Amino acid sequence: MTKPGLRFQVDSRLATLLSQEYASSEKALKELVDNAWDADAEHVDVVLPPPMSNAPIVIVDDGNGMTEEELRRHYLFIATDRRSRRGERTTGKNRLIKGRKGIGKFAGLMTASIMTLETRARGRLCGFTLRLEDLAEVEDIEQLDLAFRSEACDAELHGTTITLSRLHQRLAYPDANKLRQVLLQDYGRQDDFHLTVDGKQLAVDDVSGSYSDSEHELPEVGLVKLRFAISDGKSGLRQPGITLRVDGKSVGKPRFFGLDERDDFPRKLLKKLYGEVDADGLRDHITAGWDSPVENSELLKALEAHVLPILRAAFEKQYRQEIQLAHARLQKTIEARLAKLPEHKRYFADRAIKKILDKYYGEPESKVEPIVYVLLEALERSDYRTLLEHIADSRPRDVAMIADGLNNFGLADMALLVEQALARSIFLDQLERLSQDPGTSEAIMHKALENALWVFGPEYSLFSSNTTLRRQIEDLLGKRYVGEKADQRPDLLLNENLNGEYLLIEFKKPGHALNHDNYLQAISYRHELGKYISAPIKVLLVGGRRSQDYPMDNQEPNVLAMIFDQLIATARRQIQWLLRELGGAEK
Repeated sequence: MTKPGLRFQVDSRLATLLSQEYASSEKALKELVDNAWDADAEHVDVVLPPPMSNAPIVIVDDGNGMTEEELRRHYLFIATDRRSRRGERTTGKNRLIKGRKGIGKFAGLMTASIMTLETRARGRLCGFTLRLEDLAEVEDIEQLDLAFRSEACDAELHGTTITLSRLHQRLAYPDANKLRQVLLQDYGRQDDFHLTVDGKQLAVDDVSGSYSDSEHELPEVGLVKLRFAISDGKSGLRQPGITLRVDGKSVGKPRFFGLDERDDFPRKLLKKLYGEVDADGLRDHITAGWDSPVENSELLKALEAHVLPILRAAFEKQYRQEIQLAHARLQKTIEARLAKLPEHKRYFADRAIKKILDKYYGEPESKVEPIVYVLLEALERSDYRTLLEHIADSRPRDVAMIADGLNNFGLADMALLVEQALARSIFLDQLERLSQDPGTSEAIMHKALENALWVFGPEYSLFSSNTTLRRQIEDLLGKRYVGEKADQRPDLLLNENLNGEYLLIEFKKPGHALNHDNYLQAISYRHELGKYISAPIKVLLVGGRRSQDYPMDNQEPNVLAMIFDQLIATARRQIQWLLRELGGAEK
């Protein structure tokens, strides 16, 4: 005997249970704003009641609205996935649909006992009221009769209004500031979706934290308006960065204006930055699809140069004290080891530890401490002082002890040479990257090399930069250098080597080809300095390549032209030879 088929029943408590899925009243209200987004609304107004009042929460949008048929077949169909019926995007504005579970309609019941919906579309106003007390009187939600109404309205009207009445007194009233912060995560960067909460439009200053607002006139770029906030929340923002706006439109993804490229800036702090910068002067420097600025734009670089220090200063003000406290906590645990270091090494250790703490801001101390200890270990092990004291304290007749001390010193010295050679190899890798970048200037290469003159060979020692060459000549000659080229000095002058020779170095940027004029310029420096220095002066020109008019024949003696690639390759061969020799000695 066949019995009647079974069927599921939906308990009337379902609506209440679904409304309790939200962690806060503010997140429940966001679900109703998501529905307005899915309806292609451009404006949404949320009005919250004063605390402890009987006023309702009202959410009004100007979206497509719903017809009676859409209400019956779609809106009142519980747990249906809108994407399965209409696709992943909205039909009007091609937005990614946010509603996925079909239960957001009950979100308002988390905060209120009564939800009234009115929607306008195609000349009809439809609506109904849902009460929690009515749900309690039926066993199956499908048995609930909703007081539905439908009437004519202006054909031009469209959109939906949700009114939430009789708010639950046992819950905290929705807070306008918290609601703005919740909505800002998803909607703060939308050009075609404008949200107001209690009359205030969603803006950068809704981020909880410090807020900055400035205007500056930049040459060629024009007026620049920068607004940003640094969040004081524990977790990072969902869409951090600064949005570039040109003529009121956002351009591409949020960016960090070089802050993300700084090795000394904690990357975790990037997630706390939120803002926008208006720079209408860049309108001719935006790609055709309006999806990004032209990356090699000089105006964009000028804008970045303006914005970066402002962001750095703001982060420094808000988070420096916290970073310093972390430094102090860690410093306390290593104070004894620091005290044993020589004073000059202690200075470098303090600086290095600060950089580590900055870079790894927010990481647990258990992760940062080993990095600091490795740093200290390297500084301690490279100190020869203990070995030298041991050798000096040995008695002259104690030949064995002296030999033992010299042997230990030799091993330590060899270890340091290996460490130094490996470090120099890394230095050359970075120098090579600079030399291959067409944007690298003479000044940048000068700065990179002025304290690393081992690149030019081991035979040259002391040097002076172009800012101190005049003073060096005065010291050497006991009188002022008043030559014709006094204000046009070469880049570097290395003092005499073991053979009594001097070396003049003239840099050109990596993108520059050494030419005949550069040759004449360099030898004219030598002629001028030759009036005051009797020792031989070698000349070295360094550039990106040689041009066709660079003189290859009939040159003056001791003039050498090198390209950066050759210079780096020669230095690298010397290091590789040293590592091979040291490797053989260790065996």
